[in-house]
Amino acid sequence: MDAKKLYSFALNPWVILGSLALGFAMGTVAPQQAVKLGFLGDIYVDLLKMITLPFMVSAVIFSLQRLFREGGTGQLLGRLAAVFVAFSIAVAVVGAATALIVRPGSNLSSETMATFGQMVGSDLNSSDTAMQLQGADEVKKSVSFTDVLLSLVPANIFSALASGDTLKALVFAMLFGLAVGHVPSRISDGLTYSLETIYHSCQTLVRWLNYPLPLVLFCMSAAQLGKTGIQPLQAMFQFVVAFFIASLIILVVAAVIIWRRSNNSFGQTLDSLRAPFALALATRSSATCMPVMIESLADKLGFARSRVELLVPLATSLLRVGPVVYYVTATLFIAQLYGRDLTAADIALVMGASVLAGFASAGMTGLVTVSLVGMTCAYLGLPFEAAFILFLAVDPICDMLRTLVLVIGNTAAVSLICPRPLKI
Repeated sequence: MDAKKLYSFALNPWVILGSLALGFAMGTVAPQQAVKLGFLGDIYVDLLKMITLPFMVSAVIFSLQRLFREGGTGQLLGRLAAVFVAFSIAVAVVGAATALIVRPGSNLSSETMATFGQMVGSDLNSSDTAMQLQGADEVKKSVSFTDVLLSLVPANIFSALASGDTLKALVFAMLFGLAVGHVPSRISDGLTYSLETIYHSCQTLVRWLNYPLPLVLFCMSAAQLGKTGIQPLQAMFQFVVAFFIASLIILVVAAVIIWRRSNNSFGQTLDSLRAPFALALATRSSATCMPVMIESLADKLGFARSRVELLVPLATSLLRVGPVVYYVTATLFIAQLYGRDLTAADIALVMGASVLAGFASAGMTGLVTVSLVGMTCAYLGLPFEAAFILFLAVDPICDMLRTLVLVIGNTAAVSLICPRPLKI
């Protein structure tokens, strides 16, 4: 099998899903052995993270420099702002509608409530479980707008790069790229060639790392299920289903948008999204998917590379559609779990708070991302701490969906902002 066929096999959606299914099966049948495989996934994700920041910084600086020389910056930024706002509102509406129709936190069985009680440290008595879930726990302090602004500015760029702070590195790259765009070509050409070399080298490394993807997915899914077991997934089944439905709707709409914006068939469009889809599932890190997102939009779908290379890092860092739909669904699930009736104004408040929490989640992963549900719950006076462990138990699955929605949704957003590719 030559390299091209092997690459195509590694990114085949059925191979990806099959690897996940086999991993889950091993995690269920042999959990102790499965946990030992987790180190392979950790090494793989660390390798991709190693590439992410050099790639992003070089792409943004290089693209902004080229964009200023070509012109059209103001029009591009205007379209970017409009699409970002529209997408944020749209995914929040989808999440709210799904949670209100499916109602995952209502009419739960006594067995499920007993499992909830056990997971939050109560006994198996359902009445005690209800008391635990409805207790007046102390609400976490919400993240203010000032805190969000302060988190954007890097006091020391080398410290931000060393700590892997994607958002601060992005702000530095944007400001530096704007400055480089005003430097005469005879002076800045040397930097341009260096950045282009770094950019293409990082893309090559990511392409190499896609070859062992099925094996990595198998090891990661097996290790994860071996650690948590199947019980948390059973207890939170209705929430996971609701979040899956909302995510699926957004993914389908995003794929249609990309198809309509490009001059390819629907089958060719889906084929171009194979690499971002697979890498999002494997890494659960949107930042590591940026090289393949750019490759899909520029090389396979024909969008202008100068625009794509700038917009993909911006969208990935600032347009947090995956976390937004998660926060809306999770907050409404908690409201239903506590028996709280919400008005239309309350639901609108949840959606607005979820958009803010999504923006605040930039650069965050795992437990920190989940904890921001407390920010949206605080606006309604809902205690989140007792339910926190419930979400943490199923977060590996939810994190896959969040990342997938973010990657494919942002790919659709970039396709709307960029001019349509010319027909060949």
